Amino acid sequence: MRRVRRLVHLVLFCPISKGLQSRLPGIKVKYLLVVWLGIFVGSWVAYMHYSSYSELCRGHVCRMIIVYSGLWKEKEVIIKCGIEEALKADSNPDSVPRRDVVLFDKPTRGTSMDEFKEMLLNFLKSNLGDQTSLAALVSQIITMADVNRDGKVSLAEAKSIWALLQLNEFLLMLSLHEKEHTSKLLGYCGDLYVTEKIPHNSLYGADIPAFLQSLLPAAVHQVVHQWFAPAWPWRAKITIGLLEFVEEIFHGTYGNFYICETSFRNVGYNDKYDFKMVNLRKVATEMTIRGFLKGRHCEQNVDCTYGKDCMATCDKLMKQCKSDMVQPNLAKVCGLLQDYLLYGAPPDLKEELQKQLRTCMTLSGLASQMEVHHSLVLNNLKTLLWKKISNTKYS
Repeated sequence: MRRVRRLVHLVLFCPISKGLQSRLPGIKVKYLLVVWLGIFVGSWVAYMHYSSYSELCRGHVCRMIIVYSGLWKEKEVIIKCGIEEALKADSNPDSVPRRDVVLFDKPTRGTSMDEFKEMLLNFLKSNLGDQTSLAALVSQIITMADVNRDGKVSLAEAKSIWALLQLNEFLLMLSLHEKEHTSKLLGYCGDLYVTEKIPHNSLYGADIPAFLQSLLPAAVHQVVHQWFAPAWPWRAKITIGLLEFVEEIFHGTYGNFYICETSFRNVGYNDKYDFKMVNLRKVATEMTIRGFLKGRHCEQNVDCTYGKDCMATCDKLMKQCKSDMVQPNLAKVCGLLQDYLLYGAPPDLKEELQKQLRTCMTLSGLASQMEVHHSLVLNNLKTLLWKKISNTKYS
């Protein structure tokens, strides 16, 4: 900023020397004034552009000068930028549609607090569904927006929280903030936000480096995972937390949520072996998926896939996607847990555990089967694991 200001100062106040005029007699002063004016306008535009970005903590700035991990109050944290999410989506032509990059254009000057609350409520309804609990969430957002705790929400504060709400992960962090299975939000500025760091960002505790993953066969992957995986009782505890998370996002306080990339790399745990959802960007609201599927042309089920594995059924007669999921969250998670839990499982438990996991993996996403059957299978699996580790140091 200082460099730009110095340039403006030089443009405005640097006089033309007589020596220069004598050496360039053919140049008229009015032409020089036109050049000066052009430089001044260009400098002013550059100044306004960069000062606005710095004031709003834009992702462009954070990508250049702020690291993605750091320390805050002697705790490790993760610094995330909204622009990073946009770039990842734009670089992948097969990625799901995403909202346009936020330009901090809402709310506009003159918007009253009641109008802003109405904006928030309508936004939440369109993303989470018409839930009775949304009024409480609006109040929470208003409180969060008041950064300086003066009892008011300034235009800059309102624009900042509005920009953040456009980011899928941030919206889900707010929606699931009462649960202990997601990262805690520690602070934000513009579309830059800070969360606690999850020590183990993979279900197995460690993973093969990215540049080697495609070069090694699946058998080697499996051996490495088994080598670094926690002891079986700890894996059972982590699994119970994962099952609780699945339970929480199914008919939760703010509607239904779907895990749309069920991978061991998107789930992890802390130092106490409590489950943590590492990547909320792979979770979508029911309203988001319904909007994606509505009126979508299809020939087969795979044409109705949101994200990586949120697949709905295709009405082959009408050639349009339906809203029923082929597999619910629980069935996909059980598929993920099969290798994770059966390896090293106690002999007296292994057969029953394998049987329950198979039953779980066959669950259908049809609404008629989701309520009772889904809950029964989930509770049976949790009970089986809990009985084995309860009253031990692992519980």
